[in-house]
Amino acid sequence: MAEHTKHRTPRRRGLRIALFALAGLVLVGAGLGGIAYWKLNRNIHGVDISGQLGTARPPASTGGAFNVLVLGSDSRSGTNGSLAGGDTGDTARSDTAMVVHVNQAHTAASVVSIPRDTLVPRPACTGDDGKQVAAARSAMFNSAYEVGGPACAVRTAEQLTGMRMDHFVEVDFTGFAALIDAIGGVDVTTTVPIDDKDSGLRLDAGTHHLGGQQALAFVRTRHGVGDGSDLGRIELQKEMVRAMLGQVGALGLGSNPVAMWQLGDKLTSSLTTDSDLASVNSLVGMAQTVKKIGPDQLTMVTLPVAYSVSDPNRVVPSNPEAQQLWAALRADRAVPPQVLQQQPANPAQADPSAPASAGAGASAGAAAGASAEPSADALADAFEGAE
Repeated sequence: MAEHTKHRTPRRRGLRIALFALAGLVLVGAGLGGIAYWKLNRNIHGVDISGQLGTARPPASTGGAFNVLVLGSDSRSGTNGSLAGGDTGDTARSDTAMVVHVNQAHTAASVVSIPRDTLVPRPACTGDDGKQVAAARSAMFNSAYEVGGPACAVRTAEQLTGMRMDHFVEVDFTGFAALIDAIGGVDVTTTVPIDDKDSGLRLDAGTHHLGGQQALAFVRTRHGVGDGSDLGRIELQKEMVRAMLGQVGALGLGSNPVAMWQLGDKLTSSLTTDSDLASVNSLVGMAQTVKKIGPDQLTMVTLPVAYSVSDPNRVVPSNPEAQQLWAALRADRAVPPQVLQQQPANPAQADPSAPASAGAGASAGAAAGASAEPSADALADAFEGAE
């Protein structure tokens, strides 16, 4: 039922898409000439959110620990529309959200995925256009980015976790697909067939080599495998990052300057960051800081959630486990064992001979006041409106 998330092989090392990008920049930055360096710097899109955030924030760490909010945008603008389809009404939401906590000694990191439909208090924000966004007592986490841009997403994450987000990194659909193509595609293995008409992904059980568009479909798939929940999709995203890191390690970039340049160009072009991080120097500096974090020092988990009593189509942080998780990270401690024990299984790595079970429902648990643990079908329904 539970899947231990502290991975033991080099292919399973990673801090999701953002720190994968940073690790690549370590390799790229060391040998760049002046023109190449200038080009990569211009690729990175920086957003100044400091003024929008103000001073009413959790205190900054003084011991060396830091936190990064990683966002995967579902924007359909530009080439994103042809890749992802659908319509968000000329807006974008944080389709994927992760809080990355690096400890004070820079020897371990924890990555917490926040399901996008999690209902949380959303604080008042200043939007990208300078207009004020009213606070909401209960709103989906991904709506913060939609109504107020990166600054509102950061403020909402800080209120949820009680931790200052020192940086944010964003990657959209086009950037992700370009990253996959730049590294020559990735290999993924599934023990069950996947057929998702919404993402367009169709895979037989076995090992497959995926290009950018197929990899994007893989990380967006939920209806075609497992119980159909967004929690299962998060596990597929973790599997994809492990595959990406394994492929990058096999490229031999140190002895291939052409491949190094091509990857660096795609990496920097795919990123939107806060203005303090929007340079090759800053990105390489952060990557150097975390380069000693290996597979046995990385923990990837999903925020424990339960059904919302007020809205059965949404989830809420499941307490006390969610509170214990954030408290541990604020104190620079490891993810608590009780949180690790509640993690959903990877739906692509299920035992095909085993009977269907609640799977991710075991992680979601029953909401406060509910009489029974939710079923897999109910969990799928809970996320039905989230595409």
